[in-house]
Amino acid sequence: MTELSGRARVQADADARAVTLEFVQRGPASSLEEAAENLGVAPREIVKTLVAKAKLTQSATEHSYVVALIPGDKQVDWAKLRRLAGMKKMSMTAPEEAVAATGYHPGTITPFGARTPEGQTWPVYADASISGRIAMGAGEQDLNLFVEADELFAAFDVVVGDIGK
Repeated sequence: MTELSGRARVQADADARAVTLEFVQRGPASSLEEAAENLGVAPREIVKTLVAKAKLTQSATEHSYVVALIPGDKQVDWAKLRRLAGMKKMSMTAPEEAVAATGYHPGTITPFGARTPEGQTWPVYADASISGRIAMGAGEQDLNLFVEADELFAAFDVVVGDIGK
């Protein structure tokens, strides 16, 4: 079986979840602000998809991952995300860990189609300020997708809370 391209994997997952996506060639961007300008949106309308390594206890040797959605004009407040997720320890993954956990490279990560090679998916948490039509990574460089936040949240059973600063 041939592995789907990032965009095809994103679209297949969106189709399976009955979520409507619009893909837009953004072109190269060296910052979130430049990406927002290329897309004609405010930085807060681009939602960053971050992958965090999570442990249930401080001394746990086993870990899992969570996906965090945060507006482009905010940063993740790790203490708030840990509390919302019920984890004792949480940290941003290294780029190669994010690829292993989702199959996507940083800057292209999206919940759509994000999984390990074994098919493992991760819980998704989002900042409560995210609403309306948002842009996010689309599985490939220089490509974004637009989606209604409510559709995205419902499709992934996203846990919403105040996780930004």
